[in-house]
Amino acid sequence: MAELLYRLGRFAARRHWTVIGAWLALLAVTAVTYVSFAGTLSSAITLPDTPTTRVSQQLEDDFEGTGGGNGALVAETTDDAAFTSQQEKQLGELFDRITGVDGVADVTDPFETQAQLDDSAKQVSDGKEQLDDGLAKLREAQAQIDGGRAALEQQREQAREAGTLADVRAQLAAAEKQLDEGQAELDEQRAKAEAQAPQLEQGLTLSRLSAPYRSVSEDGSAAVANVVFDVATNEVSVETKTAIEDLVADADIDGVEVFASQEIAQTVPEILGPGEIAGVVVAAIVLAVMLGTLVGAALPLVTALLGVGIASLGSLSLSGTVEFLSVTPVLGVMLGLAVGIDYSLFIINRHRRQLMQGADLHESLGLANGTSGNAVVFAGVTVMVALLALNVTGIGFLGLMGTVGAVAVLVAILMAVTLTPAILSLVGHRILRKKERARLASGERVDDAVVSERDKPMRTSRAWAVLGLGVVALLAVAAPATQMRLGLPDGATRAPDSSGYRAYEAQAEKFGDGFNGPLLVVADLPKTVGKDDVVAEQAAVGEALGRVWDVHAVVPIGASTDRSALAFQVIPEQSPSSQSTTDLVHNLRELRPTTSDGERATLGVAGNASAGIDISEQLAGVLPVYLVLVVGLSLLILVVVFRSILVPVTATLGFVLSLLAAFGGLTAIFQLGFLSDLFGVHAPGPVLSFLPIIATGILFGLAMDYQLFLVSGMREAFAHGAPARVAVQHGLRAGRAVVTAAAIIMTSVFAGFIFSHDATIKPIGFALAFGVLIDAFVVRMLLIPAAMHLLGEHAWWLPRWLDRILPDVDVEGAGLERSHPVEAASGTHRAGPDA
Repeated sequence: MAELLYRLGRFAARRHWTVIGAWLALLAVTAVTYVSFAGTLSSAITLPDTPTTRVSQQLEDDFEGTGGGNGALVAETTDDAAFTSQQEKQLGELFDRITGVDGVADVTDPFETQAQLDDSAKQVSDGKEQLDDGLAKLREAQAQIDGGRAALEQQREQAREAGTLADVRAQLAAAEKQLDEGQAELDEQRAKAEAQAPQLEQGLTLSRLSAPYRSVSEDGSAAVANVVFDVATNEVSVETKTAIEDLVADADIDGVEVFASQEIAQTVPEILGPGEIAGVVVAAIVLAVMLGTLVGAALPLVTALLGVGIASLGSLSLSGTVEFLSVTPVLGVMLGLAVGIDYSLFIINRHRRQLMQGADLHESLGLANGTSGNAVVFAGVTVMVALLALNVTGIGFLGLMGTVGAVAVLVAILMAVTLTPAILSLVGHRILRKKERARLASGERVDDAVVSERDKPMRTSRAWAVLGLGVVALLAVAAPATQMRLGLPDGATRAPDSSGYRAYEAQAEKFGDGFNGPLLVVADLPKTVGKDDVVAEQAAVGEALGRVWDVHAVVPIGASTDRSALAFQVIPEQSPSSQSTTDLVHNLRELRPTTSDGERATLGVAGNASAGIDISEQLAGVLPVYLVLVVGLSLLILVVVFRSILVPVTATLGFVLSLLAAFGGLTAIFQLGFLSDLFGVHAPGPVLSFLPIIATGILFGLAMDYQLFLVSGMREAFAHGAPARVAVQHGLRAGRAVVTAAAIIMTSVFAGFIFSHDATIKPIGFALAFGVLIDAFVVRMLLIPAAMHLLGEHAWWLPRWLDRILPDVDVEGAGLERSHPVEAASGTHRAGPDA
């Protein structure tokens, strides 16, 4: 591989315009394919075959009018006064216009809905009152009849004592007959009342359970209209959502604001915003300081941006046929920028060192490509493998994210080993500072690759202190990760000025937190029921649902077409992302309510909150498997590269520590709210469900990059006869500057995404920036050198049998250096056009 890259570097240097033209042509081709074939991006995260999707499918198949997705339009008066009749009329007209949008099945008028709810509750209440009045009158009538019978018996007794019973017998019989007729009529009325009582009691039960549900707030200042779509929420087209948002924006109702919920107003994050640009600016400053020339600083940025353009346009060209999450191309941009700059920097740094040793320009480019470029290819392939391994999880959108990220890294590798040498050939010796060119012209040569007195080993006591304190500090930072909860962003995490956030806040304030995450509950009955028995079953099952902890309201929706199942809307007490709502979903699924005839029903739960819980739990279950896969891969790769057992073990343990520390910082800020204002987190909540898996794959690859560029220098010095502890310091000194610059660049690029307004991008940017910072500066530059010092020569121990069977990958390109030693260019360097 090293020899191949050497030849490729020399070819790119000689045919620089051909290489540059080929890459520009490829950029043009990807731009054309993007314009021709790109589709729309989605911000809805879904997984097939979850408990939620199965219940949603049942609703679509068995219940009329409940299969489509839904969103909400929240209207609120600007002065907190109740809606006027004119405002209600204008809102009704707006809802009618939205109903006409293609893809919208229906929009419920909240004022009509609330009026129906109030009328229904009043009818049930009036019916109860009338029944109670009727029963009271029946009791009074019964008392009168009983009193009449007592009086009649008293008259009979008096007549018997007076001996006049025979004279009044007919009169008493007539009176008794009249009382019997009254009793019969009373019994008939009582039977009718008692027959109505169970139905009325069932109605009262349902009315009591659904009473907290409202479509218009109690003070009359807010209303929620439910938008029902023809298809599931994640399948609703961007055109449909945009049309609704346009109608809402053009409503112009005096004194009223209307907000679309996040299900409708889902926005696609911008790929390069102010924060991302600031990160690139910081990277440019670091490059300028390290390389000392503006040309040198610009070169990695140009190649990285060109690579990002090609990778992004090429990947998005497939978005017309494959469903892309909106975060997927952003992740590709993150990785493409970060590794593109770093990989180019590694080759430039090696090329500069060789030029200062007096190497010929083209020969230096070939050698830099065959040594540092070889390491770049290996490091990049390691990152790609970690990303492609996301496909092993079996989760479609994760696999696609990993694949797109791997494509971005592949393009960055190819750009580094072809375009970088080509441009460096054009730049010539101007990649060096003026002072360096002057020293080179005077015949002075610099070679800092040899072991010298500066490579003095650290004290053993210091190594123990660094290792001990470092591990304790990382474990302390990682501690919050023990409380990590996974979830998906809801309206509360949107930008404060967004429609989704304002709709969420208005519902939470005016109706309650749980109204932002209603649950759909389907009760599968043990047998089909008759039409007249539906209400009784709804009351029985609804009563059981209402007794579950954290249920705010239970609203019956209807029965399936064959009346073998019932559907309810359950409003939780707390927000969709709260732990109590997660517990509620589990409790409902475990509940087996008793039906009216004493048998047990089975419950299923759906809804946006339920879907988020299912996705988060499935991803949490995959994380340990993926982590084991990555750790095992790490050990295997490092054993092959460093031909050692203990070096891979220390490297992998260091990766695990940095990963846990990244998770700890992520949990502390984004879930627990520590320093949340500093990072613009206005609504702390669960950690983004797929972030731990994504961060594990990316940070693993980047950690191996830094491990390779630092420890390979240690191995090379040890292989050339330097004492083990001296070799540790030499490798650290040789690679420290470039790894420091690379880590700062990568951290700044990732950190730029922290300031995105998108709740999905922000935590990803933080996790990657913080993870790289910890791994590069704490683990690779402090803990690993300390551990290597303490291990001494044992660090490089490898069983002989394993040494014989392992392939010699020669990542550092040592063999190439021996076959192509750096030789001074013939003649004295003259300051020419490239000076």
